[in-house]
Amino acid sequence: MKTVSIPKLMEKGDIQMGKYKIKPTNVENVMRDNDFIVSKTDLKGTLTYVNQTFIEFAKYDEQELLGKPHSMIRHPDMPRVIFQLLWDTIQQKKEMNAYVKNLSGDGSYYWVFANVTPVMNEFSKIVGYYSVRRKPKKESLDKIIKLYALLSEEEKKYPKGEDVKRSSKLLENYIKEQGVSYEKFIINI
Repeated sequence: MKTVSIPKLMEKGDIQMGKYKIKPTNVENVMRDNDFIVSKTDLKGTLTYVNQTFIEFAKYDEQELLGKPHSMIRHPDMPRVIFQLLWDTIQQKKEMNAYVKNLSGDGSYYWVFANVTPVMNEFSKIVGYYSVRRKPKKESLDKIIKLYALLSEEEKKYPKGEDVKRSSKLLENYIKEQGVSYEKFIINI
């Protein structure tokens, strides 16, 4: 899959991603069953490695990705609380699984089931992060899309700072209703 030219003029609905202005579309790119998207980042989430499948779905050249924040592919539909939970978890030297909707360089999107793991040196100090993503199950996505829409709507009701606190409480209550931990919920969904 060839990368595309990124539009430079901002219009209503465009998302600013560093120097790129991207208008999200309703075009979905579905991962193949045997695809694995792999990336590595430093402690701040700056990309230090991406595999060819990452490049294909992100629709950027490797040079456009390396040295940039991993968040450059964050889709605006994603609730901020999921990324807060992700960072809180991996900074405690634990791995985390999550469903993530990513924004490609041409405005299209793709869903992944992500496993993010801290990389530690010989002194058990975190030196970076490693992520492997695969194609999510459709029946799992149907449930996640509804949950993420609820979380995003909750976040839109409040100013920055309060938004994630409120959606975090909503997520916590939702998981509690399922009668399992977040980890079991995500794996079993």
